[in-house]
Amino acid sequence: MIRLPFSDADEIRNALSQAAEVIAAGGVVLIPTESHYGLAVDPRRRAAVEKVFVLKDRPDGLALPVVCSDWQQVDALVSLPDVHRFKLARIWPAALTVVAPCRRRIAASSTDTLAVRIPDHDGLRALLYRVGPLTATSANRHGEPPCPTVATALASLLGAPELVLDAGDLAGGPVSTLIDLSSAEAREIRSGPVLWDEPFDLESWVLQDG
Repeated sequence: MIRLPFSDADEIRNALSQAAEVIAAGGVVLIPTESHYGLAVDPRRRAAVEKVFVLKDRPDGLALPVVCSDWQQVDALVSLPDVHRFKLARIWPAALTVVAPCRRRIAASSTDTLAVRIPDHDGLRALLYRVGPLTATSANRHGEPPCPTVATALASLLGAPELVLDAGDLAGGPVSTLIDLSSAEAREIRSGPVLWDEPFDLESWVLQDG
């Protein structure tokens, strides 16, 4: 296991090439998010996804959430109606995950939907720009709490990732808000740090945006 600092701009820049190599080889990277550490692999590679399930002792049949650098990556994976896109454009990047119909099923999805978000973490988004979308399931054994430190994450997992991107102690707190957008009406699956049901005036927002 390799461990690299991942806090300031120089550290992030220096770590990107090695992280990209590990991901390309089908390896697992321990990544920071806004609140807790996660496990990142290429979500399209079955063998890499299976490594995450083993590390977490995660039951078969559960999907893995995916993080994206920007809307281009989101749109390549899922289909979102305009009414939800406008609202998400005001929220992302943020600790809010949405479940939406897949454009095509990938290894990280267990059904025809996929959970995606654009994270509010500059270093993680820099990695996503470099390598493409990645899984970001919490780095802990299934059933245990998410981990805001590298030490607690490594102690919880059943094995070690190939690479650790160490951003120090993270904020912790609640995990991302989870909203189901796979049907006409948005439905909150899990409450979290970001509110979905705030009043939203679409016409006013479009006029302000020019």
